[in-house]
Amino acid sequence: MPYISLRVAGSLSMEQKREISKDFSETMERVAGKPKASCYIVFDEVSRDNWAKGEEILSDKDKKDGNS
Repeated sequence: MPYISLRVAGSLSMEQKREISKDFSETMERVAGKPKASCYIVFDEVSRDNWAKGEEILSDKDKKDGNS
């Protein structure tokens, strides 16, 4: 039973999650021989307020870059 944990800063749409689940499951089957139906995939969406790169909080960087 493969368990895949995907952590992203921000959020994903349901369509993105469906596509990622499909692609990850197909890759596990093709590369590792694990049946797609046995793959568990967890999406951990972390607020950009709670994620930093170095000393910079991602939401602060977004504001600075005009991406808020």
